[in-house]
Amino acid sequence: MITKQDFSLIGSDGKLIIGDVTFEDKNPNTPVVLFIHGFKGFKDWGAHNLVARYFAANGYRYIKFNLSHSGVPTENPSDVTDLETFANNTVSKELFDINAVLDYIEKAYGRSTEVNIIGHSRGGGLAIIAAANDLRVNKLISWSAVAAFNSLWKKEEEAEWKKTGKIFVVNARTKEQMPLNVSLLEDLEEHAETLNIIEAAKRINIPWLIVHGDDDVNVPFENAQKLADSNPNSRLIKIEGANHVYGASHPYENETLPPLLFKVCEKCLTFLAE
Repeated sequence: MITKQDFSLIGSDGKLIIGDVTFEDKNPNTPVVLFIHGFKGFKDWGAHNLVARYFAANGYRYIKFNLSHSGVPTENPSDVTDLETFANNTVSKELFDINAVLDYIEKAYGRSTEVNIIGHSRGGGLAIIAAANDLRVNKLISWSAVAAFNSLWKKEEEAEWKKTGKIFVVNARTKEQMPLNVSLLEDLEEHAETLNIIEAAKRINIPWLIVHGDDDVNVPFENAQKLADSNPNSRLIKIEGANHVYGASHPYENETLPPLLFKVCEKCLTFLAE
């Protein structure tokens, strides 16, 4: 029987990290898959719960969580509605949260537990940096990962951003204008070396699977190629005809995984079993 348990932790700036663990085997030594969502994403988006059940049914403890500044409030966990918190997010805050969750995993299941990370989109970039710097990560999988954090906006927007202190990004689904404070840009400039995804990618010395759809208009396939080129030991899998989310959508009403996302999960399972 597959079980889902919730947990909460204190994240960056004292904000709450809400997460859940999906598992079948109560053995504390069951290997962990930790999922990191992307920009404008969250743990219950689309088919994420079906993915969790897939990995749990195949012998993994699947852990996913909302980054503390994801803008998803605890009382309404199905969308990004806390735009003030969303606007105050930075990459350094997200890395703080990931470290807090890795600490939680170590405390709950012990240092010897195998921990594998899957990061999607901007979460893929975060996963790469975490894996390059944290010895607790055994294997890395990036889905549709960005090769640079500043690829999520246009370079020419930055001068105006610094002047006004804020820019807006559109939520493609709700058409809502979502604010980003200049602290996000300042954090990337101040920690340019630490937050350089390609430089972190060069230092990955654990097994790394790069998965990317060739029909991704949000984060083009060339990002995957750049990441693969930066680390000859990585393995790149192109998913033919797949978009940024491998056929998922939000809300996702089907009871089975989208075919392309199922294919991705199968390939990840094979990789993790090696």
